[in-house]
Amino acid sequence: MFELIQSGGLLMIPILFCSVMAMGIVGERLWTLRKKKILPPEMVSQVWNLAKARKLDAKTLKHLKDSSPLGRILAAGLMSRSLGRDVMKESIAESGRQVAHKLERFLNTLGTIATITPLLGLLGTVVGMIKVFAAIVSHGVGDPAVLAGGISEALITTAAGLVVAIPCVIFHRYFDGLVDAYVLNMEEESIKLIEVIHGTHEELE
Repeated sequence: MFELIQSGGLLMIPILFCSVMAMGIVGERLWTLRKKKILPPEMVSQVWNLAKARKLDAKTLKHLKDSSPLGRILAAGLMSRSLGRDVMKESIAESGRQVAHKLERFLNTLGTIATITPLLGLLGTVVGMIKVFAAIVSHGVGDPAVLAGGISEALITTAAGLVVAIPCVIFHRYFDGLVDAYVLNMEEESIKLIEVIHGTHEELE
């Protein structure tokens, strides 16, 4: 494996660096974007029960805010519940935008890696072909061994760039869709709580 990497030339170094960074991001996002961590089950019902029991004091709301992304959104709305439905809805919307931004953490970096690694591979191909033509000028085409190094470098860097880029594209699309789904679910749960608290929807069980 080391010999294969070495045959790819200097451009294998940034490609390998990108691969390590991408693996770290994918692992971190898989751990962070777990559904039970983002959308704890029955949280809205629990919050409604606390509201009915008049136990939504500052300490409880702070704990709710720190518990999960959904909890942060609900807490933002509950803190302004006495100001009316519209203000509560706007507070939830503002908090939702902040939560969505945090959920998208590192996704731009992953997308950048997916874009640049094929370009690094292409650059490696160009460098390898330049070496091939330089060898042809110097030694002619009679000795295949003289040409092998440049051709090998061209093919290895191209393959390495694609091997890194393809999984990055797949995971970037997956995480992007997952975040969109979470944001939509959080909006639905928040709106449900607004309607219940202001008496325009049936109570949550």
